[in-house]
Amino acid sequence: GVGLSDASPDEGVVEDLPLVDEKAVEQLTEGLISHYLPDLQRSKSALQELTQNQVVLLETLEQEISKFKECNSIVDINALFSEAKHYHNKLVNIRNEMMMLHEKTSKLKVSGIN
Repeated sequence: GVGLSDASPDEGVVEDLPLVDEKAVEQLTEGLISHYLPDLQRSKSALQELTQNQVVLLETLEQEISKFKECNSIVDINALFSEAKHYHNKLVNIRNEMMMLHEKTSKLKVSGIN
C-alpha cells in the first residue's frame, strides 16, 4: 500500500479548493465550534467569577485598610490626650505654686507691716 508519508501534506490542496462544498465547510465549522465552545464558555464564566471574587477581595482590603487608618488616628488621638493631661498637670502644679507663693508674700507683707 501507499504510505501516508509518501505524499506531501499540501499536495493537491489547491486543486481541491474549487470542489469544496460550502455546506460541508459550514458543517465542519459548526462541528469545530460546538467542540470548543462549551470549554470556552466554561472558561469565560470561570474568569467572570474570578473577576467578581477579585472585586470583592479588593473592596474587603480597602475596608481593612480604612480600619487600620482609623486605628492609627485613634492612637494619635490617645497620644494627644495623654500629652494634654501631662500639660494640664503641669499647669495645676504651677497654679498651686503660685497660690503658695501668693500666701507667703501675703504673710510677709502682713508681718512686714506689723
